[in-house]
Amino acid sequence: MSGSVIVRRLAGLSGASAVAAGAYGAHGFKNSDPDDYQRVLYETANKYHFYHSLALLGAAHCGKPAVAGTLLIAGMGMFCGSLYHQALTGDPALRKAAPIGGMAMIAGWLAMIL
Repeated sequence: MSGSVIVRRLAGLSGASAVAAGAYGAHGFKNSDPDDYQRVLYETANKYHFYHSLALLGAAHCGKPAVAGTLLIAGMGMFCGSLYHQALTGDPALRKAAPIGGMAMIAGWLAMIL
């Protein structure tokens, strides 16, 4: 199976999980204050999860889909994952992974020009 097919399938899974996470966030935080820090973290994680799921779909069509896809997936896992974790648990233990994940997502976008 080619790298582009794998990346395209992972984009579909990522997009579906972003929709599910968005639905959970819309209902799970409905009684919280809109300015609540954990709610803001969750919404930020979900927004970047959606954006980069679409980027992953585009990465499937670039010259080096495995490179761009790997960077985007790693970045989403570290950035979005650490924000989702803190939003849901209140535990900031994984917070240091967020900037590394952000840099990986930037690198994933740049890898699409290869």
